[in-house]
Amino acid sequence: MEHIDLVALLTIAFIGSIGHCSGMCGGFVLAYTHSKIDPKWQKTYQTLAHLNYNFGRASAYAILGAIFGALGSVLSFSMSAKGFTFAIVGLIMILMGLSFLGKIKFLTRIESSIAETQFFKNSFRKLLENQNLISFYLLGVLNGFIPCGFVYFFLSGAIATSSPFDGALVMFLFGIATIPTLFSIGFISGFLKNIKYRNIVTKISAILIILFGLFTLFKAVMLLNGKMPMKMEMNIKNIVKDIDESNKTHMN
Repeated sequence: MEHIDLVALLTIAFIGSIGHCSGMCGGFVLAYTHSKIDPKWQKTYQTLAHLNYNFGRASAYAILGAIFGALGSVLSFSMSAKGFTFAIVGLIMILMGLSFLGKIKFLTRIESSIAETQFFKNSFRKLLENQNLISFYLLGVLNGFIPCGFVYFFLSGAIATSSPFDGALVMFLFGIATIPTLFSIGFISGFLKNIKYRNIVTKISAILIILFGLFTLFKAVMLLNGKMPMKMEMNIKNIVKDIDESNKTHMN
């Protein structure tokens, strides 16, 4: 995973969490806070409960990232195939960014209503009735598997890594980067209720998503033209150098 990719994804995750995640998951957080957390609990225990929930979300994202990263490794068996994969991913990212800007209805057409299924409703109800720390973690895992346009964007990034490990890392870091907003939702609820400010932040994250999509398309063009990103090229040169040195050692 290139450094520029990781920094860009974390930046988008943090900014997007303020505008998008607060609206999508904010009600979810407030619901379990009201139902599961006893105000009489010590602040340390309440903090631990919230952290368990958020690490549950990050764990679910990591599982999805590993799956989509593995899918990317299958699709990217050659430089040309990797280039086509990057091109598709880049276009999807741009469409998602335009959807967040309200220019098209791309996301609403691919999102499903899994949260409305009987399985989800029953699981959600049972977990809300339980107050042990494990239930907070499991509730976070459940929340992590709810379809969300912002999650789709990062899953497309996980595919582009072409690695189960890197895909899991991208999605886990995405979950971690969204924790500050969701963890502090009670303190910044006044700001989050202001639709004007939320829309501004959402538009900023949408523009960043489009720019990252264009950057991904640029890498796709390089790969399709037979050129490798500098980091990948350096890694291959290092491997070849190690093989040559190994062969010289055996010959001597």
